[in-house]
Amino acid sequence: MNSSRRRRDAILGYCFISPAILGLLLFVAYPMVTSLYHSFTRWNGLTPATWVGLENYRFLFTQDPTFWPSLKVTVLWVVISVPATLLAGLALAVVVNRSIKGVKVFRTIFYLPVVLPAVAVLTLWKYIYDPTYGLANQVLKFLHLPTSLWLGDAHVALPAILIVGVWSVGGTMMIFLAGLQAVPDEIQEAAKVDGAGAFRRFTRITLPMIGPIMMLQLMLALNGAFQTFNQVAILTKGGPGHSTNLLMYKIYNDGFADFITSPQLGYATAEVWVLFVIVMLVTVVMLRLTRHRVYQGEGS
Repeated sequence: MNSSRRRRDAILGYCFISPAILGLLLFVAYPMVTSLYHSFTRWNGLTPATWVGLENYRFLFTQDPTFWPSLKVTVLWVVISVPATLLAGLALAVVVNRSIKGVKVFRTIFYLPVVLPAVAVLTLWKYIYDPTYGLANQVLKFLHLPTSLWLGDAHVALPAILIVGVWSVGGTMMIFLAGLQAVPDEIQEAAKVDGAGAFRRFTRITLPMIGPIMMLQLMLALNGAFQTFNQVAILTKGGPGHSTNLLMYKIYNDGFADFITSPQLGYATAEVWVLFVIVMLVTVVMLRLTRHRVYQGEGS
């Protein structure tokens, strides 16, 4: 009787989770397997794919003149954008975690860029960076400082995009804020009684206790940085030169930008898998480096 009931419960459980499993197979597993196959083919999306083996990967690593510069720019972007995003989000979370008048208004203002349409926001920033009429240069002129070409300057374009990214850290701020509010007040009060100052309490109590949140944010920021596309596509289109030609934008160009004349979806798919492997390796390394340094709560 118990065996029959367990079997019936198991069947019922599988029925409940079958839509999720079906969705996972159709929309995740199948596209991944298909894309892996197409990475070994010459395929334009219109005619049948032709098997070429490792040719796409060989060309990517040895003959593509834009791959290594694009990878270099992408690594630089990850190195500067991830710490900047995390620090800005944490700083804002600390500010709006205080019990001051109007703090809810500031939380809303800081979070607003997250809910606004990305295309509209980036178009606004494009006008802000306009070298002739943009607000950025108007402010510099008012302060009697030299103006800049901003998105038209190969040395300034990437930092300019970084400013846009940091401006949109409302989501990061909210997750950090949830972590800060989960730190027990009793521990803070006990440390204060023991004579610990605000900075010491923050570095010795708050930061260790929000370690899991910081780890989550680090993984999200790394993945997001490697997959940055909108800012480049709307603001710079990979230029000037190749100074902002991140890997995601290069993949788009190779696969879709010349779709009418010479689409290279097979080659672009190979680039996607190379990027996937890079992101996975970086993620695994970061997890191994930080797993023993993250506070997991009592009993961990």
